[in-house]
Parts: sequence; C-alpha cells; structure tokens
Amino acid sequence: MSACVGLSATGCRTFTATSSQGLALMHEILFIVSAMRLPIVMATVNRALSAPINIWGDLSDVMANRDIGWVQLFGNNGQEVYDLTPCCFKIAEDRRVLLPVMLNIDGFTLSHVVEPIETLTQQDFDDFLPPYEPAQRLDVNQPISMGPVGPPDIFTETKKVHDDALVASRIVVNEVLDDFGRRFGRSYRAVEEYQTDDADVLLFTIGGTLGETGHTAVDALRARGMKIGQVLLRLWRPFPFDDIRRIFTGRKAVIVYDRALSVGGPGGPVASELRAAMYGRPDAPAILSLIAALGGRDVRAVEMAEQIENAVRRAGEGEYPAYEMVGVRE
Repeated sequence: MSACVGLSATGCRTFTATSSQGLALMHEILFIVSAMRLPIVMATVNRALSAPINIWGDLSDVMANRDIGWVQLFGNNGQEVYDLTPCCFKIAEDRRVLLPVMLNIDGFTLSHVVEPIETLTQQDFDDFLPPYEPAQRLDVNQPISMGPVGPPDIFTETKKVHDDALVASRIVVNEVLDDFGRRFGRSYRAVEEYQTDDADVLLFTIGGTLGETGHTAVDALRARGMKIGQVLLRLWRPFPFDDIRRIFTGRKAVIVYDRALSVGGPGGPVASELRAAMYGRPDAPAILSLIAALGGRDVRAVEMAEQIENAVRRAGEGEYPAYEMVGVRE
C-alpha cells in the first residue's frame, strides 16, 4: 500500500488487491491514503482474520477497517464485481470525491467460483472511464508537500473536511451507477430491495454469500405465507442513512445477518449501524442481530428460513437477545 501511495501521488491510476491478514497488515497506511485524498482502487477478497488460522470467507477483515475513510462497496456476484470495478475508478477520480474506493468480494464463494459474465469492449471502457487527470501530483519541477504534519490547531478541521467529502461522495456514487446502467443495461443501487412492497418483516444482508442465499429463503417463506422482503446493502461507506430510514421505517421487525462479530460489543457491525440509523424513531422496527457464516461455514437457504422464522417468533413474544450467534454447535 505504501508503494500505491507513491504511484498515486505521482499521478498514476493505481489499483491493488488484498485479503484478510494482508488488509490488516496495511491498516496503518489505509488512513494515510484517504486523508491524502488519493483515488486508489483496491479489491478486497473478504476472509476471516486469525487466530485460529482460517483462510475461508467472512467479513471480519473489512469490518475491522470500516473507519478508514474510504468509499466501500460490495459486489455480490461475478458480474457485479466486473461491472463495479470501472465504476470504482470513476467514483474515486471524480474531482468532487478524490477518495480511495474499496470493492469487497466474498472470499472463495465468489473469488474462486467461475461464473458466466457479459464483458465490455475496450471502447466501452474508454467511453465510460475517461483518461485519468490527477488534481495534483508530486513533481520535482513544481514541488508540493503531501501529508505534512497536522498539529492540534488544524487536525480537527482536516478530519471535518475528510468526513464531509466522504458523506458527499454518495451523490457521485449514485450518478456513476446510474450512468453505468444507462450505458450497459445493468443497473445497481447503493441499497437494493427485493419483495419489500408489502413486507412486515425485512431480511437485511451485506455481501453476496448471504445475500443471494437470502433471496431463496425469502421466496420460501413467502410461499408459506410470511410477508417478508429483503434489503441488500451494497454501499457500506458512506452509510446510506436516508435510504435505510425510508425503507425500514414502519416495519415490524428486521433480521440482520452479519458475517462478522464485534467481539465484546453489540453483536454484528451492520446491525449496529442499523440501530444507530433508527435510534429514537417511534416507528422503528425490532432489530434482531444474527451472526452467521463465520470462517466460511455454510448457511443453506433452508437453515436461514428456519432461523428467520424463529427470530420473528421471538420478536413477537418480546424476548430476543441483543444478538445471537446462530448455528453454534454444542
């Protein structure tokens, strides 16, 4: 990542990829990249963090890096990952953004699975993504300083500007995704809804492994008469508070599936964000946090449907814990 900082600072369009312990190892530099407003794009193949040693997929690595100040997106299948990659560059390099973008990909269940995809031509890429023109660059003939000391009398202000820029990037994210959809006929949204129009209960997922399994579970539960829908979160940072509040207000219950555990904390990171978004609202739903599929463990659609039915029953009885790790063997 330090090499990427040098490349980007001198005006190169810069891409890298990492996973798990490698992402943890570069943690220190990730803050520097975003604070210096370097539009680096990084694919992160999400996998568990040791110990014990585990190379399989969950979201522990990205959730340990949720506050690094990067735009963070999730691709849910091979086609999405392919399509979102040029979108990431277009978002990062927009002069209104100039922030790094992380594209998250489920480890093994997506990264190592072969899927048919529709490809773009080189001309498609060239038309969609213009040549990179850096806003500033390191040049010995026109010297500037990047990343100098920030003493107490300016540090707070720099953090405020950084936060404002990340929040405002949401506008550009929407514009870029809409532009891609108009050009190529495949539309993506920061927050995707499935069967939500008449739903009393919502399933809330992030990442493709549980997301696409959730579609099957929702269909099965609807066939049994439950008014349930699914909300799939594609944009993790900046967190889309407005969309979340619009979709979840007035529902009876939300079952949140997290593939990461905030150890000693409130349970799942995504559930924690949802609770913060809905805090203090009189028409907020009951929010049930389920932790599942850690370290690559499979969750089948039939198991997910059973877990949802159990959670809904307990919510109706008013007896449910702050979070529950499902599928734990005794």
